[in-house]
Amino acid sequence: MGIKKWLVLCALALSFWAVAAPGFPQRVLFVGNSYFYYNNSLHNHVRGFVEAGQTNKEQKLSYKSATIGGASLDHHPIEWLTEPGRIGVKEAFEVVILAGNSADALGDGSRQKFAATVRRFDQIIKSHGGKTALYMTPAYVPPHKKVAADNITKIADMYTSVGREIGAEVIPVGLAFAEAYKRKPDFQLHSEYDGSHPSIAGTYLAAAVVYAKLYGVNPLGNAYDFHGKVPADVARFLQEVAWDVVTKK
Repeated sequence: MGIKKWLVLCALALSFWAVAAPGFPQRVLFVGNSYFYYNNSLHNHVRGFVEAGQTNKEQKLSYKSATIGGASLDHHPIEWLTEPGRIGVKEAFEVVILAGNSADALGDGSRQKFAATVRRFDQIIKSHGGKTALYMTPAYVPPHKKVAADNITKIADMYTSVGREIGAEVIPVGLAFAEAYKRKPDFQLHSEYDGSHPSIAGTYLAAAVVYAKLYGVNPLGNAYDFHGKVPADVARFLQEVAWDVVTKK
């Protein structure tokens, strides 16, 4: 991809990511893989942010997470998962967050399969009264064997293209990881043993991005710290990165 085309893509993508959040969704379903369930599950951390920053305590949150380790998105029975009442939530999910396999963007065949699956899932989600959001995964870092400098470009392009096509919000977690590493190269957002799965700090950053994007609220100053496991200075840094990436134009 030429530099001019990439700059245009970045401008369009950042504009797209800055779309206002859809109100205050109380019923949210996360559909993905091990990137979600590591470190006590992403949906619990997003709940922590929401509850810590919530002014109206009467709003009840119904978060669910459906994850399959190493899965492609098409492995999930989305019709069954999103049918109201099927998995313990009586009303329809307002937002369904979809994450692809971490390697989907790296091959033409897997990119096409991801796009086709998202299109199909989006129609089902809409038929059940919900909206689709796409969770942009982070790029690999060493020691992962598939590390490449242009991986984040491919990931951003895939999620942005599909999101724009179906009118879904893109939650730019992958770009937030890249920005955090740009500011602090030695910071550890990935598990040191595989360069793929998130560390606790990585899950915290991802949750801050989801919170900022989904609810349109600046996480800076939010008291959530995963029961004291995320130091105050680390939390502040990650909150700043999350908001900067979500609101960058």
